[in-house]
Amino acid sequence: MRKLLGALAALLVIASSGCVIPIHSPDPARRMHQLLVMSENLRQIPDEWERAWLLDQPSHTTPNRVHGGL
Repeated sequence: MRKLLGALAALLVIASSGCVIPIHSPDPARRMHQLLVMSENLRQIPDEWERAWLLDQPSHTTPNRVHGGL
């Protein structure tokens, strides 16, 4: 029983230390491309958030008037 508990404790320590399956390629050139794509996706999150909450609309208090008529 002690061996089983010891093996489970060791498994928990190994599992909590990081991802078992690596998400990036071991090839340095391909890994750099993957990291650039991921950082570009993270950079665009604030723009998507503003669009989802309609925060990117023009303000009515600006001196630049937009004609809203027909």
